Amino acid sequence: MGTKLGDHMRERLRTFGLTAPSIAQSAVGSAVAWMIATQFLGHARPFFAPIAVLISVGIGLGQRLRRVAELVIGVSLGVGVGDLLVAWIGSGPWQIALVVALAMATAVLLDSGALFVAQAASSAVLVAAVVPGDDMGGFDRMLDALTGGVVGLAAVALMPASPLTIAAKHASGVLDALSTALEQAAVAIEKRDADLAAEALEEARGTQSAVEEFGQALQTSKEIIMISPMHWHRRARLARYETAAEPVDHALRNARVLARRTLAALGEYPPPPPALADSLREVSEAALLLQLELGAGREPVLARQALLAVATRQRPERLGFSADVIVAQLRSIVVDLLRATGTGEEESTAALPPVDVPPRP
Repeated sequence: MGTKLGDHMRERLRTFGLTAPSIAQSAVGSAVAWMIATQFLGHARPFFAPIAVLISVGIGLGQRLRRVAELVIGVSLGVGVGDLLVAWIGSGPWQIALVVALAMATAVLLDSGALFVAQAASSAVLVAAVVPGDDMGGFDRMLDALTGGVVGLAAVALMPASPLTIAAKHASGVLDALSTALEQAAVAIEKRDADLAAEALEEARGTQSAVEEFGQALQTSKEIIMISPMHWHRRARLARYETAAEPVDHALRNARVLARRTLAALGEYPPPPPALADSLREVSEAALLLQLELGAGREPVLARQALLAVATRQRPERLGFSADVIVAQLRSIVVDLLRATGTGEEESTAALPPVDVPPRP
């Protein structure tokens, strides 16, 4: 119990470390946007300015530039529809319903983005229910939203989170999951334990979320590097993660198939040979080596060499249907990981002996 609680606390602290820059950006940016809108633009209640900062910075991973554009346009649309209708029909329950329906319908017809639609609706509600009759026009509120969006982007540029830290954390999650799936399959084969194989399969099936989070992290990291001159010199290091992203995704998908066939193979006769477990473990270790080299900012030469050494020994033998599928999936994973190191697709495939070549004596 204590160990699980400690692990949970460490994970929470790591998460806080990653989100701390966004918290600082949001806090400082909100204050700056409010000051600009009140002191320089002369707006008495510029609530859209700090809101725009929060949305443009955000705590989660996403596309900031798109969010800023959707925010400003959505606010403009909602304010425009709200101002027009409130001036015509007044305010009240049924007027709010009509304003929201028309603003959202118009937003959906223009762009189905969730933020765009939500901003159009919420802005229309604010105009219809909160701010009718004040001295601020639709243009002023749009200007507040634009001010907040620009300040939010400036906060990201001047107080940036480390794009490589974000990418490395999520890449490690994917490569750890791949390595673990292969290691667990190897142990199940060595012990001829179907229960262990079933556990490995269950864990492998839950890894897609890690892949999706890695993709979002890469998008955020690229955005930070594009916005912040402080990180322009790290483009080459981030490019290695971009090169690895798709092949590692494919490798993890193949690992799920491998885990499923491992469970099936342990119910067949003869069971997979122990030598197959050795090969699985070698590829598992190569995945961890790739993780370490990417994190260190190095060209993954050692991981590539380890994978090439495994590839030259992957000469197919007749082991039984499920075991043959395991071998085929392992060969595919080797190719995927070679591509993740930056090796070309043809070169990666050529590293494996052809299927029709018999084993050497």
